[in-house]
Amino acid sequence: MSLSPWRRLGLVAAALGLLVPTPAASASPDPASASLPQVVGPLPGTVPGDRLADRIEDTYPFFSTPADLAASGYVEEEFHVSGTADGWAVDGTKVATGVPYTTRIIVRRPVHARDFNGTTLVEWQNVTAGYDLDALWNTESVVRAGYAWVGVSAQRVGVDQLRGWSPARYGGLDVTGGGRFTADELSYDIFTQAGRAVTKALGGLRTRTLLAIGASQSAARMTVLYDRVLPQQQPVFDGYSFIVGTAPTRAGAEPVFQVLSETDVRTAQRPADTDRFRRWEVAGAAHSGHEGQVYRAPISERDLGGAPQYDCDRPPFSRIPMHHVTAASYDHLRRWVERGTPPPTARPLEFEPDGVTKKRDALGLALGGIRLSQVSAPRALNTGDNTGVTFCRLFGTHVPFDAETVARLYPNRGDYLHRVVTADVANVHSGYLLPADARRNLADALTTGGQR
Repeated sequence: MSLSPWRRLGLVAAALGLLVPTPAASASPDPASASLPQVVGPLPGTVPGDRLADRIEDTYPFFSTPADLAASGYVEEEFHVSGTADGWAVDGTKVATGVPYTTRIIVRRPVHARDFNGTTLVEWQNVTAGYDLDALWNTESVVRAGYAWVGVSAQRVGVDQLRGWSPARYGGLDVTGGGRFTADELSYDIFTQAGRAVTKALGGLRTRTLLAIGASQSAARMTVLYDRVLPQQQPVFDGYSFIVGTAPTRAGAEPVFQVLSETDVRTAQRPADTDRFRRWEVAGAAHSGHEGQVYRAPISERDLGGAPQYDCDRPPFSRIPMHHVTAASYDHLRRWVERGTPPPTARPLEFEPDGVTKKRDALGLALGGIRLSQVSAPRALNTGDNTGVTFCRLFGTHVPFDAETVARLYPNRGDYLHRVVTADVANVHSGYLLPADARRNLADALTTGGQR
């Protein structure tokens, strides 16, 4: 994939030494160099050895991953990015020009170029919970494929929380123009400028393909960016991935991939796939499922003093591995950008004639959609629906079948394993599942007895 003219300009400028790191507290950048943000870092500090009992204030990035990245040849680093951004209303009206900002990016990347696949995923950090959340970080799939991942703090809520969490580390951050733009008017330009800054934060790795990714609230922000702001800017990203959230309606040059859980599909009315747009819907998956909750619980304990607890009307957290489908979609989006190969289409979820009630089988499982083996060979009821306090409606449900139901579905263990393998082979062949994740599913089925 050839670089866009705008990205080529950034690389040339970097080669000429025009992007010189300066302290975050220095004077505001010259508006004339707004397209060339300044990058400072990597910032010092790592998570203390005893994360719960011996936290040392101001020494590590907020929500630093607990994964052993070094064992996989990866490193996590944090940077401050400064520049001047234009401001945009949600209708695409420009409301400000050349407003100084300083934010942070968190980078997880291969140490060696030989382990880098050439694609960088740039995630718009989600702030629905009141703080930055790397909703689309998945250690296994990102590291296995050799991606670089960059999380961008683009919004006021996340940056304000960072400032309070560690004034020493983050006190100089500001994405509001000194309080003049508190509705995230600068966020669109900040995010795209972070994309331009990636070259200076990857330790010499050279990116061939730059993909913008966002989940839920962040997908909604990226939708505004793509539909209304991007036509008025120089392009930065080669493709866009909208996960469990809205997607653009404009037909742009950059391909758009939308992947939705069962939670997110509320009506039978949906846009058609095109040569620039693809939409997948995953049966049984939740907007925020089990995998993410397990990953984030110890980080919340460490950095927030406790993990949130939820009293939902039904047992929460679907265990359908939505992240497996997301990983496959990244692979397709990369090839779509680099080779012009469009992703496969996928069967949509099915609805009753009223257009708002999902069709379900006798077990309560949704019909249609991408059907992973956890749905095709079920040992539990996994859905995208729930009710109750706060975010319960996003968690889906997980209710293991009783022994009688399991025995009826699978007279012997071989029947169960055969259905798992059959479903996963079909999904790999269709392009909805990567072979490595199919192997993981089989290993889980063999070792856990199928708490799926």
